[in-house]
Amino acid sequence: MANRKRITRPDRSADRPAVTPRTIAAILHVLRREAPGWNAPIVGLIAQERRDPFLTLIGCILSLRTRDETTEAACARLFARAATPDAMLRLNRRTLERLIYPVGFYRTKAKAILSICRDLKECFGGRVPDTIDELLTLSGVGRKTANLVVTEAFGKPGICVDTHVHRISNRWGLVRTKVPDRTEVALREVLPRRHWLEYNGLLVAFGQTICHPLSPRCSRCPIERACPKIGVVRSR
Repeated sequence: MANRKRITRPDRSADRPAVTPRTIAAILHVLRREAPGWNAPIVGLIAQERRDPFLTLIGCILSLRTRDETTEAACARLFARAATPDAMLRLNRRTLERLIYPVGFYRTKAKAILSICRDLKECFGGRVPDTIDELLTLSGVGRKTANLVVTEAFGKPGICVDTHVHRISNRWGLVRTKVPDRTEVALREVLPRRHWLEYNGLLVAFGQTICHPLSPRCSRCPIERACPKIGVVRSR
């Protein structure tokens, strides 16, 4: 029997317009409605439960390149022993490493945490600063962490761009960027300011649950009809 010719159906999503500053509000409204059914990002949970900028900052450091469940367990162990800069500095580095293991780069993070605590005491009177520029002076704190602390701990406008925010914003066509730092700059220009505070939390939960890097779960996506799926080769 001759092989039957395989029919490839056109991907209609390629004809869908990119998400724009005018349409983003409707999309975020849908994600906001669905978000309670997804796992909330761990740093947001720490900020909500602890209401302490210092613990939010340390939680951010531990969460980098680490799964949320690992970060959550490490935070619980560490904060039970030390929840202030002074208490943290009373731990030697080996003890700190054991408490936060197996977070990614735990030795480097232990060193950074102790350096941050020293900087907080020497330069900021033991308090966590509430501006991005001041936070960036702390050892090991980059723009992602600084923005996350400003938004989650202080409720001030900022745009935290991690791998999920970078990927999804480009997948929607809201921005066209190659690296997260450029994505932050682009989003500050096009994303209405009223959405800045919630943008990271919604997109991280969405990215962890549905909009995966490879083979996103488009069949379960609540905004599938509005998504242009830029760069998506395979989906479920």
